[in-house]
Amino acid sequence: MAAAGSKTGEDLNEWLAVNTVFFYNTLTILYQVLDETLCTAQRCPVMSAGPQYEYLWADGVRVKTPIKLSAPAYVNALFDWVEEQLDNPAVFPQRYGAAFAKDFTSTVKAILRRLFRVYAHIYHSHFRQMVRLELEPHLNTCFKHFVLFTKGNKLIDDRELAPLKELIDKITR
Repeated sequence: MAAAGSKTGEDLNEWLAVNTVFFYNTLTILYQVLDETLCTAQRCPVMSAGPQYEYLWADGVRVKTPIKLSAPAYVNALFDWVEEQLDNPAVFPQRYGAAFAKDFTSTVKAILRRLFRVYAHIYHSHFRQMVRLELEPHLNTCFKHFVLFTKGNKLIDDRELAPLKELIDKITR
């Protein structure tokens, strides 16, 4: 999957854009199962991926200094922020062949790094619930696709992936 777009004659930025939208849409559907009843501010007062990893929210515009949010508030802020990026034609061009911003790859990396945090939270805080709902195979398939794409294209630093290192090692063997 590494740089697959360039091998097939596709523009690499188009390839990154299409896959970023796909990963966002997939994760929002997965998270909706947990939203409002299973992942609540009372059950998940901190956006975390286990006891060693806590994520603070900052979007760099409205929230410049990172703040502590409950997991659902963090995820909602994140999803709103991603929607803004995807809907902004200066970031994600709306016409095929339109020019991408010079910092497009860094924006995609930021989106994917933050989406990973939602996967990490789901695995650490809600995996049993996903199993009970018989969604484990779907979660695992979506996450494997996400990991293979992001690692294959060097889009997320390994340090960021640390909360799910063991699972990722199994996936990538």
